[in-house]
Order: sequence, then C-alpha cells, then structure tokens
Amino acid sequence: MDASEPQGQEEDAGGAAFNNPFAYDPAVQATLTPLWREVAWAADWVKLRCSPVYCGTGVPRGQGEAVLLIPGFMAGDFLMLELQGWLKRIGYRPYLSNIVWNNDCPDRTARTLAQRLARISDECGMRVRVVGHSLGGMLAKSLVQDHPQLVDRIITLGSPHRSFVKAHPAVVGVWNQLKRAQSGLIGRNLRASCGTGHCLCPFVKNLLDPQPRAVAQFSVYSRNDGVADWSSCIEADAEANTEVRSTHIGMIFNPEVYRAIAQRLAQSVVGGRTATSDGQAHSKEHANE
Repeated sequence: MDASEPQGQEEDAGGAAFNNPFAYDPAVQATLTPLWREVAWAADWVKLRCSPVYCGTGVPRGQGEAVLLIPGFMAGDFLMLELQGWLKRIGYRPYLSNIVWNNDCPDRTARTLAQRLARISDECGMRVRVVGHSLGGMLAKSLVQDHPQLVDRIITLGSPHRSFVKAHPAVVGVWNQLKRAQSGLIGRNLRASCGTGHCLCPFVKNLLDPQPRAVAQFSVYSRNDGVADWSSCIEADAEANTEVRSTHIGMIFNPEVYRAIAQRLAQSVVGGRTATSDGQAHSKEHANE
C-alpha cells in the first residue's frame, strides 16, 4: 500500500474508493500459496474412484456413529455428497449441514450449525463426530468451543485455524468483495468487520482465543494446498496431524484424505486424548515439532 494512501481505503472493481476501517487485519493474512495447483483437483477425484479405499477396502469401519459434514467457503452440501456416500458405505451415519452456499456471516452459520448439531445428537442419542473442509473446519472449531458436550471429535481438512486465517490473496479478495456495499448489511448479513480479528462475535473469539476443551481435534493438511497456508492448518499436537498429497479443493475427493478420515473417526479417544500405539493416552497439549 502507498504510504500516502489512507489506511483502510481500498478500491472496488470499478475503481471507486471503498472506505473500510477493517481493511488492515493482522488476523487475516494473504499468503502466496500455489493456487495454480488447484486445477489438478479433478485428479484427486479420479484417484479416489480408482482406489480400493473407495470401496472401503483396508480402512476401519464405523458402527453407525453420527458424522456431521461441513463444506468450505463458497461451497455447499452438494460438494460433500461423495464423502457422505462413502461414509455410509463404511458404516457411519453421515449428515449434511443444510448449507446451500457457505458465504454467509460465519457466526450466523455457526449458530445455525449448533442447532443442526443438537438435533443430530438428540436423534442419534450420542455425541457427534464432525468433519469440516476449509472454512467448515473453522466452523467445527467454533462448535467445539460453544458446545463441547455435543461433539465427540472433529477432523479439519485444510482449515487455516492457527493465526486465524492465512490464505491466497484471491481468496481473501473474494471474501472482501462479498462485504463491499454502500449500506450496513452487505450480501448475506456480512458487515465490513465480519470474519476479521476486529469482529467481536463468538466465532472470531473462539478462533483467536480458544479455551481448552475435552474434545479430540484432528487435522488433515497438505503442503500442496493452493488456497490455505498448510502451516496454519495444523494442530499444536503433532500426533493429531496427518499430512497428505492433495490440492485444497481435492481434499473432499482424495483417497489419502478418506483413509485419514476413516482412521481418525475410528480412533479411540478419551476426554480429548487420543490412544497411542502403546495404549497410552496422548495429551493434545503436546507441542508440534
């Protein structure tokens, strides 16, 4: 930004000045991830269809446990149908989020998801496993903070939850474009501060200052992620992280990711701790190295 330009002033697509006092946000950092790699997401889908994992071969199976699937930013339940069908085949009871297009205020979305989560838990009589892709994983993190009694565990797929958000400038730009308008409410309930560290809503507070919760939290990440900075997608506990070779979009179709999901869904967890190979409980607070 030019030193002579007032901080917080941007330009819209037509060149007109857009005054946004929240334009500078250290909690949302544009990072030059390899976005060009995302064109290969279809290859992840092809690999899935050709993999034994697709038929449930060689992966742990469920016993009817409930799983809530949350799509990523600018996505919807339609993109989670492949994963939903696969989870059914390996013995789980997967539920879609009822999100048509994930571009609303994240805090409003989190509140709606909390109601969905409660209904699923009541219907099944159990705590729910939650799998979230990208922004969906961040929403899952918020659910854990507000409703730990309803969540058995969460698995995030390429979700930049550490340091809040580190993503490609194009993604940050799309988010900012959704908020640009001349009046108070922008698009679908989005305000200028929405989704930034300046916002004081529960969703932002839950991500910037998470409190310890007795809920196991796992991360699946890829260094080939073209959207989110992989280093912002990992858990502090190294044992809770699984690295895969996948694009960001392709994580919801990739066989390595599906295998990791099956393993984490079936893994024994007690009070937010995961069982290691020697049968001992492993604390989530173990530092990532």
